[in-house]
Amino acid sequence: MPPSTIFLLSPAHCGGKRAQILLNERATFPLAVRLRSTSGVTLGEAFSFLSGLYFRGKLTYAERFARPPGGAPGVQVITTDRGLLAGDARVDAAELRRFGTVDISEKHPGYRRPLERDVRLLEQLKDVEVILLGSVATGKYVDVLLDIMGDRLLFPTEFVGRGDMSRGALLLQAVRNDAELSYQPVAGAVRRGSRARRVSIQR
Repeated sequence: MPPSTIFLLSPAHCGGKRAQILLNERATFPLAVRLRSTSGVTLGEAFSFLSGLYFRGKLTYAERFARPPGGAPGVQVITTDRGLLAGDARVDAAELRRFGTVDISEKHPGYRRPLERDVRLLEQLKDVEVILLGSVATGKYVDVLLDIMGDRLLFPTEFVGRGDMSRGALLLQAVRNDAELSYQPVAGAVRRGSRARRVSIQR
């Protein structure tokens, strides 16, 4: 039997032009209308719109290959001020706006403390692989996670040397081929490398 697996997804940028489009109160496309409703939209839907191919690739891959232990979400998303949220958690327009006002920095307590709280709970789960789908070249996620998870924090080996679009395409290709990627510990890994081979993007 394969090991239990939980994926941590790095967040989408909530303060850019895509966020302005989604949060425009005059916007009439379905996602924007649902975001303004009382039920809101899922975090995965919102971040997929904000980040496009990259987050869509992360979400699709994580939903396909997550094998969480009973009761734990297999897809958990790093947020700016609420720690880890399940990919299917509901968010509304006010919450998405607030996400865009918080600095994602390991030195910012409003970001770091909720994330540390939730990662400590995650660390208590035994015999579970925790895999980061996000950049390992920056400390804003990795430093916080490594302080708690240590060698248990893994990432896809093929992420090294790729930009966001290439990672997104790689993950979607893996789902199409039904072939899970290989992982390695973030601790001690080469986090930057020569440019990897290109992956064709199929939408």
